[in-house]
Amino acid sequence: MKSLANLDKYQIMLASASPRRRELLRQLNVKFQLASSFDVEESYPETIPVSEIASYLSVIKADAYSTLIESNQLIITADTVVVNDGMVLGKPSTQSEAKDMLMKLSGHAHEVITGVTITTAEKRVTFSVTTEVVFAELSEQEIEDYIKEYNPLDKAGAYGIQEWIGCIGVKNINGSFYNVMGLPLHRLYNELKQF
Repeated sequence: MKSLANLDKYQIMLASASPRRRELLRQLNVKFQLASSFDVEESYPETIPVSEIASYLSVIKADAYSTLIESNQLIITADTVVVNDGMVLGKPSTQSEAKDMLMKLSGHAHEVITGVTITTAEKRVTFSVTTEVVFAELSEQEIEDYIKEYNPLDKAGAYGIQEWIGCIGVKNINGSFYNVMGLPLHRLYNELKQF
């Protein structure tokens, strides 16, 4: 694409198992391949501010490729966290945990923060984007129906804004919709354009 001609010399790689991130990057009309996946320990120091956790994790993911990256490659890594009342809600490990998370989010505002790292052999840029999401009050039955139908165990905060629960539950968002899906496209596009 001519608007991102500065990237023509790179083979762009997305290092993410998330089907949503793949779909979102395709919407930017960026030609990319999936990077080989690595098991990365997604942990962070307890002393790190919650606003920096997503960026920290995106850097850890990028570090996994640092010795393998070739001179013509550009690798994009990302991580998304949901922050509710100062507490990070990761991916639930059980349906019961997913229900607990959604009960906490019901009727409240929370933040979704995505950290992104763009890495080449010579350069690295890391940034994060925060979006505020306000949920309406959800009934226990609505939450149970959503979990049963969509099984959101692979999503931070136990929900996908693009799914049924986003349609019925999200009253308001302040910031990037795509960020809540897992990749802040506007900011990513501008970072790639300037890379």
